[in-house]
Amino acid sequence: MKRGLFLGILIVIWEVIYKLQIWPPILFPSPIQVGETLYLGIIDGSFITSLGDSFKRLLIGYGLALIIGTVLGLIIASSKLMEDTLGSLVLALQSVPSIVWLPLAILWFGMGEAAIIFVVVLGGTWNMVINASTGIKNVRPLLLKAAKTMGITGHNLFFKVTIPAAIPHLITGMRLSWAFCWRALMAGELLGSGNGLGQILMWGREMGNMSMVISIMIIIATLGSLTDGIIFKPLEDKILERWGLVKR
Repeated sequence: MKRGLFLGILIVIWEVIYKLQIWPPILFPSPIQVGETLYLGIIDGSFITSLGDSFKRLLIGYGLALIIGTVLGLIIASSKLMEDTLGSLVLALQSVPSIVWLPLAILWFGMGEAAIIFVVVLGGTWNMVINASTGIKNVRPLLLKAAKTMGITGHNLFFKVTIPAAIPHLITGMRLSWAFCWRALMAGELLGSGNGLGQILMWGREMGNMSMVISIMIIIATLGSLTDGIIFKPLEDKILERWGLVKR
């Protein structure tokens, strides 16, 4: 109810700004114009097709980012040497925007799917690395001591105690990586090739069709909100509650 009311207020403010004609209608369309564009794009299937293409790239890149990020995080957490060398490199690379990698990706992989997926992987990997390594390093010593007193050592200690204790950080890393993969995907599709939501954004800009641009922005924001609200947030809350990090 509160979210619906808040959304309604935002639409009213949007309409008021449109009526004030601060910008010409071609640059700042009304909510009705955007709604019509969104409806027509869904009905004719163009938005749905492009969404399917984008989602395929997103899932591939996100899956690879989780695997690579988790493995690198475990390696960094394994020793002080890895933390000081590889860890510092990851922190440096995290500050590099995903779109900066696109020229190299195009040179290495050409104007195609591989270049876009490469950018998506890099977009989501670094957050996963940092959260995985942080989760491993911040396991409470009391848990490890208790496990050792019960005879759990070596690989069993790592897989039965350390990894489960780090799961809250891993879930947070998965959540952040999903958001960063979305951003990287749009950056890759804007300058890359093939169908996708990013390409529709580019077409809308080139044709001066701001209704189309805003429609795609709404689709991206809605999908991000739904995914976070339906999958990641409940999963994170459940894990944190189970691990006793939040009150029931």
